[in-house]
Amino acid sequence: MMSTLLLKNAELVATFDNEQREISQGSIFIRDNVIEQVGKTNDLPQEADQVIDMTDHVVLPGLINTHHHMYQSLTRAVPLAQDAELFTWLQTLYPIWGGLTPEMINVSTQTAMAELLLSGCTTSSDHLYIYPNGCTLDDSIEAAETIGMRFHACRGSMSVGESDGGLPPDHLVENEAAILKDTQRVIESYHDANRHAMTRVGVAPCSPFSVSRELMRDAALLAREYKVGLHTHLAENANDIAYSKEKFGMTPAEYVDDLGWVGEDVWHAHCVQLDDHGIELFSRTGTGVAHCPCSNMRLASGIAPIRKMLDAGVKVGLGVDGSASNDSGHMMSEARQAMLLQRVGFGPAAMTAREALTVATRGSASVLNRDDIGYLAPGMSADIIAYDLNAIGFAGGLHDPLAALIFCATPTVNYSIVNGKVVVDEGRLTTVDLGLLVSRHNELAKILVNG
Repeated sequence: MMSTLLLKNAELVATFDNEQREISQGSIFIRDNVIEQVGKTNDLPQEADQVIDMTDHVVLPGLINTHHHMYQSLTRAVPLAQDAELFTWLQTLYPIWGGLTPEMINVSTQTAMAELLLSGCTTSSDHLYIYPNGCTLDDSIEAAETIGMRFHACRGSMSVGESDGGLPPDHLVENEAAILKDTQRVIESYHDANRHAMTRVGVAPCSPFSVSRELMRDAALLAREYKVGLHTHLAENANDIAYSKEKFGMTPAEYVDDLGWVGEDVWHAHCVQLDDHGIELFSRTGTGVAHCPCSNMRLASGIAPIRKMLDAGVKVGLGVDGSASNDSGHMMSEARQAMLLQRVGFGPAAMTAREALTVATRGSASVLNRDDIGYLAPGMSADIIAYDLNAIGFAGGLHDPLAALIFCATPTVNYSIVNGKVVVDEGRLTTVDLGLLVSRHNELAKILVNG
């Protein structure tokens, strides 16, 4: 039997559709996991199997996170890594991460996803590139299925250790043939290419400073054989640029172009130091960028030229990055920081509130190469969030309720609906016991960091 869900009487439904409709006193009618109608409350059905009254709520598409390292939720605010730039930060934390176990991956993934869902994020990518002690990508995918989040699981990897000129310790890198074999396994086991898919798999060598040219090339060949996405870190800070020039004799943009790592199926994290040539290349080839403003500020990597990228037609999405370099996974707050950081770098009109929300919805969907999420319209996946405008953080800001989500302090989301299922109901996560989850997560974090 098919089921229906009606969200009715919303103060505002911000669709982010092709017409950028903002519907006052709006409703959304959902059948199973797909939106069937969006419009004025009086014009839509008045009954459904489940009805949620959205009076005094602003409703919009679920936010989409294009870059994360969920296991890092276990190593937030580690004292020795609090005041370091990227390379030193990594070298401080690599030895700790070497103690990860399958349970730690599973629990930290659920914790990260709970935080994202409560902040209005309904789809997330994750870049897991370290696999000690029997850890596998399956541990993350199982966590996503348990909590009910739409998931792009990226099979990351590191293959060049310190003895070969790379950054990670030798004992944390993998054999390249084994990497490719396991990547093929998880694609064949879990990737769903169908529209409205809940699980997709990406191919994601960690970075140019932790994998070989050969692995980058072979990973791209594998991804294109299976028609899945390609993801890595790129041009994150000045040291990243210097490493690329010294090791490869190229800028990061030239390097990925040389290896075929550009195109509609590719997205790169950070790109803080992407030059004009790189911006033109990404625009011309449809290559995406995952912008992670809090992490870039935390590690003092710089201000990514997002305004210039958007003006050039580059696909830009939003990412919270790992929770050891943010150290938060609040997606709406990340959108706020994206707006504010562009203004710090490029002027008060460099990014509007609606542009920030567009980057976090339609922009992120485009970066993940999806046409079924990111805006509200008939035929789209039923991924929807709603905020209660009576919250203290919005008091006095209702002159423009949609902009208030970005300009004001954003509370916990009141509703998160993923694939037609209510995963956050009146601010409460419905799929896991949050108290027990956080308690176990803190126990595991203590074990991991203290050894």
